[in-house]
Amino acid sequence: MQRGSTFDCSLRVLALRDHSEWELRRKLREKGYPEEEVGESVERLKELGYLDDTRFARLFASSALRNGRGYGARLKAEMAKRGIAAEIVAATLAELAEQFSESELLKEMIERRFSRFDPETATEKEKRRVVGYLQRKGFPLSAIFAQLNTHSTF
Repeated sequence: MQRGSTFDCSLRVLALRDHSEWELRRKLREKGYPEEEVGESVERLKELGYLDDTRFARLFASSALRNGRGYGARLKAEMAKRGIAAEIVAATLAELAEQFSESELLKEMIERRFSRFDPETATEKEKRRVVGYLQRKGFPLSAIFAQLNTHSTF
């Protein structure tokens, strides 16, 4: 159901949160706006600086890293799912790798999610649960094991 012009609708959508170009196009098409108007609106928003996939990727990825929603492969997949170009994803992840330490992120996530976990006294089932959780978040197995082996940092 359309309400107002395509551009006005775009502004309302972007006022709620930043979106990738692909997400915005999808939302406008779902609302029934013609493809030609969607394209014109998106181009105008890009010219004005209101729509920027690189900015969106940086904000999305840094938020995900800070809040423990994903890392590495998981984060890469989440950004691709939102229509971010592979080269922007790669550049964003490389940039954030300099800002965020993998071991520190792992340590923080383990402390936050599994505060009572001790690798020395944990059962195999508990260890598998922690390792599985961290893998699903996108951390490589080698980094997880390295962090668990340095358990004195917990």
